[in-house]
Amino acid sequence: MALTGVACPAAGGRRVRHEDQMLMRSPCEIVLSDKETTVLTGRARSVRGPYRDRLRAQIVLAAAAGMANAAIAAQLGVCTDTVRKWRRRFAAGRLAGLKDAPRSGRPPVFTAADRAEAVALACALPAETGVPLSRWSCPELARELAARCQVTASASTIGRWLAADALKPWQHRSWISVRDPQFAAKAARVLDLYAGIWDGQPLGSNDYVICADEKTSIQARCRCHPTLPPGKARAMRVEHAYRRGGALAYLAAWDVHRGQVTGRCEHTTGIAPFARLVEQVMTTEPYASADRVFWIVDNGSSHRGTASVKRMARAWPNAHLIHLPRHASWLDQAEIYFSVVQRKALTPNDFTSLDQIRDRLAAFETRYNAIARPFSWKFTRDDLDDLLHRIDAHDQAQSHALAA
Repeated sequence: MALTGVACPAAGGRRVRHEDQMLMRSPCEIVLSDKETTVLTGRARSVRGPYRDRLRAQIVLAAAAGMANAAIAAQLGVCTDTVRKWRRRFAAGRLAGLKDAPRSGRPPVFTAADRAEAVALACALPAETGVPLSRWSCPELARELAARCQVTASASTIGRWLAADALKPWQHRSWISVRDPQFAAKAARVLDLYAGIWDGQPLGSNDYVICADEKTSIQARCRCHPTLPPGKARAMRVEHAYRRGGALAYLAAWDVHRGQVTGRCEHTTGIAPFARLVEQVMTTEPYASADRVFWIVDNGSSHRGTASVKRMARAWPNAHLIHLPRHASWLDQAEIYFSVVQRKALTPNDFTSLDQIRDRLAAFETRYNAIARPFSWKFTRDDLDDLLHRIDAHDQAQSHALAA
């Protein structure tokens, strides 16, 4: 084989053969463990991972196979300095050495104090600072920071700051404070019934728990033009204008543990309509022959106070009326069923008459009872105790702040 060479000044003018250059060994010898071989082979064969990780793994695997830097560079189509760099980095730091070194990046434009000012302003109500707004938005926060603190951050920058702290001052949630002095005792009793417990004892096989409530003012709104079904790239279209055709109330009794519902439509709510619903349920099996039937209701006028408890006991000796705490309809499972009715049977409202509403609700009951299952209720007495503890701690903190 013919060998060519070039004169090298560092070698005293002696001609150095290219073959000698190719055989020069790197001072960084690479010996891989079984784990490193597995990891690097996976990276080298990956088609979805970053190209830089694949290339670095190929360099190290070739170096571990005994190839010289120049040969690896020629095989992979990179320069020798690249091969030399990653061979040296792996020899020093093993797999961790193949990661990118941290970069300094662009110098920060805003200080931590600027960000803290934006967060503090977002956590305060606009009315507290004299700004005539109901809630903050990112553009409004940017204007207020520029005027108050001379911080010229853009709305998008403020949005990123708030997102890092999971702050969304433009959103709000409604809530109501606990006003029933017996809230804990009443709520715990209802949660025990949901868990199949009464007075510390498990319910019997012939005991039933029912949540009852009324959905008022279901209106028959006859649209001025027929509703159009959905089509290709088109949602269902409902005419906005309508003619009123009256309203009715829907009373429902939801069996908590069986997942079945019994309902009826009435022209209005009241003691008599609720009594008819109770009669409809209690005269059918399995409730007619049940040992105990617990009726959980809110504090509406149809079944309010001790008088309603006495009426229920006189009419149906095996029935027990249990009242929820005031302003605690969120503990009523009947409300969950009403939300299902609203979404699946009533919205969008397009009924020509009240009879059509009655027929729709009756048909929906039959369909729903065929496939329904009990709701997976997660809120327990322990959750209730934790909630009341947090509310009490919040009230105490507010009291101390006002006193200060």
